[in-house]
Amino acid sequence: MPFPIILSSPSGGGKTTIAHQLLAKRQDLGYSVSCTTRPPREGELDGRDYHFRSLESFRRGQAAGEFAESAEVHGHLYGTLRAEVERVLSEGKHVIMDIDVQGTKQFFAAFPESVLIFILPPSAEALVERLTARGTEDPKSLIRRLRSAKDELKAIDLYPYVVVNDRIDSAVAAISSIIDAEGVRRSRNRRSLAARIRELEDGIQRAIDHHSTRK
Repeated sequence: MPFPIILSSPSGGGKTTIAHQLLAKRQDLGYSVSCTTRPPREGELDGRDYHFRSLESFRRGQAAGEFAESAEVHGHLYGTLRAEVERVLSEGKHVIMDIDVQGTKQFFAAFPESVLIFILPPSAEALVERLTARGTEDPKSLIRRLRSAKDELKAIDLYPYVVVNDRIDSAVAAISSIIDAEGVRRSRNRRSLAARIRELEDGIQRAIDHHSTRK
């Protein structure tokens, strides 16, 4: 059964890059495109990177219950549409999303079968370097993001899995392994396992009966 996968990290931790690489490598993953009220960055496209909405449109969606989660982050609203998640799952694919800590708590309440993975930067220096390399952060914005990063680290106990993103390929491989392991978790496969076990039990009993008659 397909399930949602949530990647969280402080801004600059690499969750979006990791999500895109996993999507390129695995055919069993689909991406839920989030909504936001922030303006597009250079190179971003509406409907591919985000659904860019006006504040009024976003608020209407919240009031209508369209979002599995929504939160204000760095002065802008972000949210995940229930319809987007259900669309990907209905295609038989796991849905992978990069969501902040605030949103993860809401989303997990709506989809408790979700796998939660927190991505850590290898060091504070690396985090600052990644944020400044974007060229999109003025000093005030950088300080705001770093303060948010400190707060987000306090929520790490919410996440069963933690991956350090020291090298992107290693982090992608680690998360891919987590997805594979979760896919064979017994609690996710109760129906199919029950049928398989019944089939095995019946087959073993037939073998017992057959060999008993040959004594």
